[in-house]
Amino acid sequence: MVKKKIKPTLKKVESPFKNYWEKLNYITFGTGFIILVLGYYLMTQGPWDNVLSLSVSPVVLIFAYLVIFPLAIFIKKKKSN
Repeated sequence: MVKKKIKPTLKKVESPFKNYWEKLNYITFGTGFIILVLGYYLMTQGPWDNVLSLSVSPVVLIFAYLVIFPLAIFIKKKKSN
């Protein structure tokens, strides 16, 4: 009686997060970082009661934190079949 050796085959399961970030995600993240630095720079301009320091800078920072960074995380290209 001859016994056959059975090789176990392992299925490779690819992680859905393996190659999630693409070039567009990195560009959007970099743009958000530049806008963030711009917002903090505008905050340092002029005296403390300057229009840039009190009005424009917080709007720019909120835009970067609440729009650009989540967009960089969640943006994904549609796969064409």
